Formats: sequence, structure tokens, C-alpha cells
Amino acid sequence: MIPQSTIMSILDAVRIEEVVSDFVSLKRRGANLLGVCPFHKEKTPSFIVSPAKGIFKCFGCGKAGDSVRFIMEHEHYSYPEALRYLANKYGIIIEEKELSPEELMAQNEREKMFNINTFAQQYFSDTMKNNEEGQTVGMTYFRERGFRDAIINKFQLGYCLNQRDAFVQHALKNGYSKDLLLKVGFASGNEERMYDRYQGRVIFPIHNLTGKVIGFGARILGGDKTKAKYLNSPESDMYIKRQTLYGIYFAKNEISRLDECILVEGYADVLSMHQAGIENTVASSGTSLTVEQIRLIGRYTKNITILYDGDSAGIHAALRAIDLILEEGLNPRVVLLPPDEDPDSFVQNRPIEEVRAYIEKTAKDGISFKTQLLLKDVVNDPIKRAQVVKDVVSTISLIPDTIYRATYIKECSRLMDMSEQALMNELNKLLRAKIRKSDPDQGNQNVIVEEIKTEPQNLNANAVPIGFYQEQELVKLLLMYGNTEVDIDGVDENNNPMIYKVSVASLIVDDLKNDDLLFKDETHRMIFDIFDRALDGDVLPNDQYFVSHENSKISELTATLLSSPYKLDDWNRKEIKVKTEEDVLSKLVVTSVLRFKDMVLDEKRNDLTRQIMETQDVEDQFALLVKKKKLDDLRIKINQELGIVIAK
Repeated sequence: MIPQSTIMSILDAVRIEEVVSDFVSLKRRGANLLGVCPFHKEKTPSFIVSPAKGIFKCFGCGKAGDSVRFIMEHEHYSYPEALRYLANKYGIIIEEKELSPEELMAQNEREKMFNINTFAQQYFSDTMKNNEEGQTVGMTYFRERGFRDAIINKFQLGYCLNQRDAFVQHALKNGYSKDLLLKVGFASGNEERMYDRYQGRVIFPIHNLTGKVIGFGARILGGDKTKAKYLNSPESDMYIKRQTLYGIYFAKNEISRLDECILVEGYADVLSMHQAGIENTVASSGTSLTVEQIRLIGRYTKNITILYDGDSAGIHAALRAIDLILEEGLNPRVVLLPPDEDPDSFVQNRPIEEVRAYIEKTAKDGISFKTQLLLKDVVNDPIKRAQVVKDVVSTISLIPDTIYRATYIKECSRLMDMSEQALMNELNKLLRAKIRKSDPDQGNQNVIVEEIKTEPQNLNANAVPIGFYQEQELVKLLLMYGNTEVDIDGVDENNNPMIYKVSVASLIVDDLKNDDLLFKDETHRMIFDIFDRALDGDVLPNDQYFVSHENSKISELTATLLSSPYKLDDWNRKEIKVKTEEDVLSKLVVTSVLRFKDMVLDEKRNDLTRQIMETQDVEDQFALLVKKKKLDDLRIKINQELGIVIAK
């Protein structure tokens, strides 16, 4: 773990403008810097960097945070990985705090595995470039496949000599143990008789998100049918096939930029696509496409274009992939290649403009592709046609979003020449079955999952909860002025008027706690609780503490609340006095607290009104009316202080 003191040193050293400018072209605009957002497509710049506050904020897509959060978002790093990236950039040495013997052993083992993989990659690459057999066999193979030096070097391709134990002996001479060679999969046999597992094969290193080599794919070059065409590294803590995508390290930035991932099946497919300039391409090599791989792509984009072989196996793999992708809430498209073509051969034999045009012209959304494909063979067979309908609706039922399901039902109704209601009835039947399977207590209840309506529907799922903005205003005051002391009118023990100095945090937190009022929004409540705990100590956190908070919800909300696309003009230069928030802070805080209380009281009052209308018992009604009268009186008092006249 990285000690907190080291984290603070990193945060003190970083300069947000220096970090962001490594990835975004920034131009000065007043006290801030402006650029085109790297996280979404835009023509008019809406991405602002504030050096003074140490934050970035996009007013287009809403992403916000500090230097650590920017690296996490842009490079898709974890929090510790982003800290290490920044520490390396600013020359800060990270001394990890002492680990337990078990943690230390696990870490050392993992580092050994990374080290030997890097060592092996360099050996295999060097062998192919500088060894006679490597050049004659390995390099010739890649040359004949049409791969140029740039792509060979980029993907660190290599060759393992067709000798019994050339690599094993080389690794042993360099201090690597027999046990490690067997465990990571470079050697077969046992410690008494070991031999190279990849002998006579070309090597495809497999990289993780940060570019470290975590495994290898090795292709045989001879025609020996008794041996597997491809061998992959055995699974380990660092290489889990179902969670790994070939080429993801080289493709991730382009996937984010284009908001699309092209998915192929083989190593050579990825190499050819990247060589042609289509660098948002990855492959599910070594395994069929998995849910974990789809979720990995989902970190960069929601749009996946499937580009598999044009044969029967490729089509069936694409159909399976469509269901998996839809179930994860992503959007699949399918490009069907001509028969006897795969992405590698298709790209190698055509100009890049033709390839791009073909993909754009023939790509179909996943469900339309599946529907049209299955309907081709059942034109005159009503029974098979009915089964196709069931298959397609079953695929639609996998989509988690209700609106998307309804949209696809409408499209499939057109393609299948069937009524929307008939398809929706089948969909509801499938959804009910899923609910009963996941919750047996549903039993035979008549669960209405969703219904189709022809009239417009009121889609208010994203409505802002009551009081949200009043809560947010108080949170903003805590973040901006929590440490600031303000003057509050009061009386001393002899009832003489006097002025108290109290921090904004104490004024807000203590007042709301005294009335037992809580924030409803989870992130608002977390920030409130941090200030509440800090008031028991000596030091209140400042805004930078929250901007750099490890919890992404807290850091993003803080950056958003501290950001503004507007800049107050320098009216003092024009000899015009304009009051700022700081000038009226005491009144602003009191007013905001009162508005929040008024909102809470109004909500409780409306609830009591509803109960009074629903209650038949006279005594209960009277008791509720008494409570309502107290709330009404309290609201009148609050609004008199606010200068508001209540008309009801």
C-alpha cells in the first residue's frame, strides 16, 4: 500500500495543467485553460482546467476531478496505478508501507512472474531479429503474412528456437528458477527433465492495460497435425484468459476516442487491422468471448462492432456474441465478411478506404442482423418461422433497458411482419419467467413486467429528488467555505447581545444535527459525515481533500461544484463595487440552511395533508391536524426570516 504521507507528497507536487497537457491541447482563457474534451466527441471546446483549484471539468459530458482522477479516466487506471504514474512523472519515490509476510510473499511472486515474462519477451524478440533460425523461420513467417517492421516491433512479436531447451537454459543462467519456469508455462516436463514449451513457434506477447506482458500465444509453423496449432500461457493470478483481450493496451485510447471497439477473433486479425490504421481493434484470443471481456470493453465504449470470419463458425460465434453483449447493456453491430474471408485476409487484400467503407456500409445492429439471418431459411415454413420469432424475442429479453427493448420490438415487428403486441406478449412471458426464476417468492403472482402503449409515455425516471438542490447548495458551501469563520449574532450567559465567530462547517452541521435532519443523496451525506467527524477533531478538511478523494463520487461532485464556466469581470477596475459570496457569506449560509429546513418541513406537511385526507377516524384526524398546525407555524417563522410571504 502507498502510505498517506506519500500520497500527499504526490498531490502536492502535481500540477493539473502539466498532467492534462500531456494528452490535451490547452489554451489560456482568463485564469483557466480551455481545450477539447478527451472523453467525448465535441467540436466546440467545453473542457476547462483550473490550475488554481487543481481540477478539470467538462461542461459537455460532465466528467470532473483532479490530476489523479484525470489519469484514472483517461488511462483507465486504478487509483494506486494513477498515483504511481504521477509519482513517476514528478520523480517521487514511493516507499510502500511494510506488508505482512503473506502479502509480501504474494507480491514477490507476482513481481517474479512479471519479470520473467518481460525477460522472455525480450529474448523471443531478439531471437527472431538476430538469430539465423529466428530470421529464416520466424521473421520470414511474419513477412509472408504481410506484417511490416513497425507492427512487429509495436506488438513485440518473437520466435522460440526449435531446440529442446534453448530458452530454459538461458533463463536458468540468468537466475530464474525451474519452479517458476514450470509455473508460468515456459517449460514442460518436470524439474528433472525440462524442455521449451513453445519450441519452433512464433510468439505473440499478451499485454495488460498498463502494457505489461502477462502471457503469450504461440503458433506452430509446421504441418504436424498431432500438435496444437496455438498454445497459450497457463492461467495465473496475472493472466486470466476470460478477463484478457489481445491488443487492448494498444487499442484502448483509440476505442475511447472513436467511441467504438472492433472485435475480431485472432492475433493476426488484430495485427492486420492495426497495420491498416484501424487501431480500435481487439481480439478474444485463447477463449470464446466472455462476459468479463465485454465488461472490459465497456470501460471504454458501449459500442462493439463484431468482425468475425465469414464462414459458418464465424456466424455462429457472432450470434452468441450478440446475446452476451446485449445482456451487458452494450450495443452490438455485426459486419459479415464475404465467404472464405477473415479480417486478416480481408484487410491485407484491399485498400484501407475500401475496408472502412465496407464496414460502415454493411454493419447492422445485432438484433436486425440476427433477425434477417434467421428469417432467410424459413420463408415457407411457419413452424420454423415461429421458432425464429421466439429466438429473436429471447435475445431482446436480455436487454436490461426497457426503452431499448421497446425500440427493438417495434423494429422486429416490421422485419417479421408481426404485430408489436404479439411480440410484446412473448417478451413479457419471458421476463416473467426470469423474475420467477430469480425470485421464487413471486410464485404465481400476476407480474406485469412492461406493456406496450401507442400513446406517448411520461418517462420521468431521471427526475431530481425533492430537496436535491437545497442539499447540494449546502454541500457546496461546506466544500468552498467549511474552514471559514463567520460572525453570528447571539447572546452571552447574561442575555447580553454579542457576536460569535463560528466556522461555516460547524454552523451547517451542528444546526442540521440539532434538528435531526439528514441529506437524502448518498454522496451529499458522505461529505456531510466527513465534516461531522472532522468537527470532533482539530483540523477541518479543505476542498483539495475532497477533490483528491479516493471515492470517485466524492471527487467528481467536488470538482463539479467548484467549477464554473463563467468568470466575474474585474468591476473594481471600473470602480464599481460588486458583492461576492464571501462578502455576504454569513447571511448566505443562514439563508441556505433555512431554505433546506423549509423544504423538509413542506415535504412533511404535504405528507400529513395526505394522511389527513386518507384517515377516517376523527381523533386521528385531530392529532394529525395539530401536528400540521405546528409545522405551518414553524414554516411561517422560517419564511419570515427569509422574507417570503406564504400565501397558503
